Amino acid sequence: METPSRPFAPQWRVLCLGGLILVAVVARWIPHPPNFTPIGALALFGGARFADRRLGLLLPLAALFISDCLLGLHVLIPVVYGSFAINVLLGRWLRTRRTLLTTAAVTLLGSVQFFLVTNFACWLLWYPHTLEGLVACYVAALPFFHNTLLGDAVFVTVLFGGLALAERIIPAIREPRAQPVLA
Repeated sequence: METPSRPFAPQWRVLCLGGLILVAVVARWIPHPPNFTPIGALALFGGARFADRRLGLLLPLAALFISDCLLGLHVLIPVVYGSFAINVLLGRWLRTRRTLLTTAAVTLLGSVQFFLVTNFACWLLWYPHTLEGLVACYVAALPFFHNTLLGDAVFVTVLFGGLALAERIIPAIREPRAQPVLA
């Protein structure tokens, strides 16, 4: 038995996705433990849930920039934004492979790459360029890593779960599945 077709409303979907992004940005301004933020999850979500690749990259990074303008700019912004752009690419990969396990794995991978990339930049800027300096930099950053993992896990759950709930309540925002191409 075929299910009746439903009209897809892409403008409502973009509005819903934008609303979830706005909620995540506002959550960044609420007092929180260091590194317990929605931005890593937001980048994964943008890559995975926006059909338009440009929006998937632009909206999360624009949200990050707007909130950084209010919270304060810093010297590591290019590295941090580059790391979040990697998360968007991880989200793009997740787009067609989204299961609970792959989402959890990509969330973990995003947290780890953020930790490695941003702390490597810290080492280059503020630590002696020796093996001991590199180890000292990563060891000093370890107390913040569990908050990154926890924040990414919580906000991935909120964003992906929030969209799933919205799609269930408002079927018109559900993205139609691509039909296989027959040769």
